[in-house]
Amino acid sequence: MRELSDDALSGKTEEFRRRIKDGETTNQLLPEAFAAICEADRRILGMEPYDCQILGGIALHYGCLAEMNTGEGKTLTATMPLYLNALTGKSTMLVTANDYLAERDAEEMGPVYVFLEMTVRSGVNVDQKEDHNNDAKREVYQADIVYTTHSVLGFDYLLNNLVSSAEKRFMREFYYVIIDEADMVLMDAATMPLVISGAPRVQSNLYEMTDFFVTTLQSGRDYVEEDQSVWLTDEGVAWAERYFRINGFYEAENFELNRHVTLALKAHITMERDKDYVVTEKGEVSLLDNGTGRVLPGMKLRGGMHQAIEAKEKLTITQENRSVASVTYQNLFLLFPRLSGMSGTISDAKSEIRKIYKKSVVIIPPNRPLQRVDQKDLFFKNATEQYKAAVREVLKRHATGQPVLIVTSTIADTELVSRVLIERKVAHSVLNANNAYWEAQIIKEAGQKGTVTVSTGMAGRGTDIRLGPGVKELGGLAVVGIGRMANIRLERQARGRAGRQGDPGCSQFFVSLEDDAVSAVGEKTLEKYVDRDHRISNRKLKRLINGTQKLQEEMAVSQRKRSVDYDKVMKRQRTMMYEARNRLLDGGSLEFKVVLQMAYEGIHLFLFENRHLTTGDITGYVLNHISYNLDGRFLKIGQVKRKALERALISYINSVWKKKKRSFSSAKELKEYIRLCALHAIDDAWVEQVDYLQQLQYVVSGRASAQRNPVFEYHMEAYDSFLRMERTIQNEIVRNIFLGEAAYSKTGEMYVLFP
Repeated sequence: MRELSDDALSGKTEEFRRRIKDGETTNQLLPEAFAAICEADRRILGMEPYDCQILGGIALHYGCLAEMNTGEGKTLTATMPLYLNALTGKSTMLVTANDYLAERDAEEMGPVYVFLEMTVRSGVNVDQKEDHNNDAKREVYQADIVYTTHSVLGFDYLLNNLVSSAEKRFMREFYYVIIDEADMVLMDAATMPLVISGAPRVQSNLYEMTDFFVTTLQSGRDYVEEDQSVWLTDEGVAWAERYFRINGFYEAENFELNRHVTLALKAHITMERDKDYVVTEKGEVSLLDNGTGRVLPGMKLRGGMHQAIEAKEKLTITQENRSVASVTYQNLFLLFPRLSGMSGTISDAKSEIRKIYKKSVVIIPPNRPLQRVDQKDLFFKNATEQYKAAVREVLKRHATGQPVLIVTSTIADTELVSRVLIERKVAHSVLNANNAYWEAQIIKEAGQKGTVTVSTGMAGRGTDIRLGPGVKELGGLAVVGIGRMANIRLERQARGRAGRQGDPGCSQFFVSLEDDAVSAVGEKTLEKYVDRDHRISNRKLKRLINGTQKLQEEMAVSQRKRSVDYDKVMKRQRTMMYEARNRLLDGGSLEFKVVLQMAYEGIHLFLFENRHLTTGDITGYVLNHISYNLDGRFLKIGQVKRKALERALISYINSVWKKKKRSFSSAKELKEYIRLCALHAIDDAWVEQVDYLQQLQYVVSGRASAQRNPVFEYHMEAYDSFLRMERTIQNEIVRNIFLGEAAYSKTGEMYVLFP
C-alpha cells in the first residue's frame, strides 16, 4: 500500500466495495483494508498505528470488547474496523462518552475517511442554536461513518420510531457499532433508561403528602432497604393504611397512592444529593452519572421519580409527563448485529459482559511497558486521619513540582479537598459536574509542572494527560485517590490517568471506614470501629473496607441483572409494536374483512360484558363506536334478546360501512384512510402502555415485603396489560375508522380528523 500513489490509495475503497458486492467477506478483506487505512493514517494524520493498535482493531472487527490502557490511542485504533465495516454500505458508528469527544474524533479522524472517499459525520449538536431536524439527522445517519454519543443515539432511535410517516424516518437499520468507554456505557449507565416524554399527565398533590409521610417512618420497623430497593414492612403498610385512612394498601384502587409512597421512599432512602443528583442554581434537579460524576443533560428519572426528588428537596415540582417511548442502553446496543467496544478497565467485568451481551473481552498489550508504580492502599479508621494523610502526600509531591491529580468519589469531597488546599495556599483546578464545561481544558493542563487538579471520577476520560517539560524527571503524574470507589474498575480508571505510553507515574489511594462506598456494611457495624478508642488491626480494617467494595459491586451487578429482567418485557412488547408500526408506515394496511371482523368482535364483547342493557347503554355504544347518526330502531329497543340485538347491531355496522366505503373515490384511498386510523390507534395505546409499565416497576418493587417476587409480579401484570392494550387497539381502530373523517391538505395529502 505504501508504494501506491495518493489517487491509487484513495481508489482502493471503490475496489474493496466492489469485491464485497461480488461475495468477498469483510474477514477476507481485513488485511488489505487495514493496510490501506493504516497507510492513509500515516499520510494524512502523520500517525502510523502500532502493532498493538492493529491488534485492537482486529479484536473490534471480530465483535470483541478490547481492554486497552489509557493513552494507547483508542481513537486511531477505531479507524481500522470503522473503515472496514463501512465498506459494506451498512450503518457504521462509533459511540463515545460525551459530545466533546464525538465532535473532536469526527473532526480529527475525518480527513482520513475523506481521503479514502468516504463520508463522515458527527451526530451531536454542539451548537445548540442549530436545529437538528429530521432532514439534518437523515444526512448524518446516511454517512458512511457516524461519530455520536450513547444518549444522542438512544434518543434518536426512539424518535425515529415515533415518526408519523415513512418519509420522516431518518435512521438506517443498525449494523456495526464500536462503543468507546464501553464499561461506562454498557454497565455504569446501563440501568439509566432513556425516556421520551409526551403529553403531561394530570398532576396530583400526592407528592408533598407522601413526602411528609415517609419522614414519619422508622428504618427497620416500617421499611427495609436492600440492594438499592426499599419497601414497607407489614408494620409500615398498616401505618400507611391508618395514616391515609384506606383499606388495602396494595389494592387496585390505591395504585396511585402506593406508587407515590414507593417513589417518596426511594427518593429519601436510595437517592443521595451530590452523588446521584445535584440541585442547580436555578433550583432544578440534574442527574449525575454514578461512574464519572458527569451531569446527564436533559435526563429525567421516569415514572414520577424526578418529581419525588423535587418534593424531597422542597423545590417547585415540575410537570410529570407521560412516558411515550423508553429503552435502556442494554437493549439499545443489543439491537446491533455487530457490537464491539473498548475501555481501559473492561476485563474486570468480563463474566457479566459475557452473560448479558454474549461478548468476549480481549486484553491488548500496551505499546510500551507500563512504568507507573501503583502503591498499596493506605487504610484509616476515620475521614479526619484519611484526609490529613492524603493532603500531606499532595503537599510533599507538590513541593517538588510534580503534578498531582486528586481523584475523589463525590462532588462534596472535591469541594472539601479544594477548601483544604485553599487554606494551604495551593493553587489548583477543580473538575466536577458543576464545571464540566471546562473538562478538556483542565485535564490538558493536569500534567504540567506544579499543577494540582482535584476531580471526581470523570477525570477527563477520553482526553490524554500529556506530561509537560521536566515532569518525567520528577516522576511523572501522581494520582492521589481519596475514598474507596464503588468498584475496582473506577479505581483502575483513576490510576490509569498516569503512566500513559510508558511514561513514569504513580498512584496511591487513601481509604477509610467513613467512605461512602463502605456504608453498605451498615452504620451500627461501622460506629464501633470509627470510634477513636476502639482498637482495630490493620488487617481487619483492610478486610472490612475491601469486603464492602466487593459487596457494593455484587449489589450493582444484581441491580443491572434486575434491570435486564424488567426490560425483557418492554423489549418484547416494543419489538412487536414497532414492527406493526413499521408495516403501516411502509404502506401496509388492514384488509376490509379484518376491519369488519374487529367491529363484530367489539359488539360481541360489549354484549357479553353487559348483560342488563338499557336503551341508553345501546345508544351510547352506537354513538361512541359506530355512527353519530343514530338509527331510530335503537331508540325503541325494549326487551330484545341478546342474539337479536347482536344481529341488529351487525346489520347497522354493515350499512354504515357501505356508506363509509362510498365516501372514497377508490379502494386505494380507503386503504390509506384505514392505515392512518390504525397507526393512530396503535400510537395512542402504546403511549399508555409505556407509561403504565414505567409506573408499574415502582409499584411492584414494594411487594417484596409481601414475600412476592417483584420481577415475576411485573411480568404477569405486564402481560395482562398487553392483552388489555390489544383489545383497546382493536376498539380504537374500529372507532377511528367509523367515526373519523378524511381530510386533505393543500398538497393533496390525506389526514384524518379523529373522534
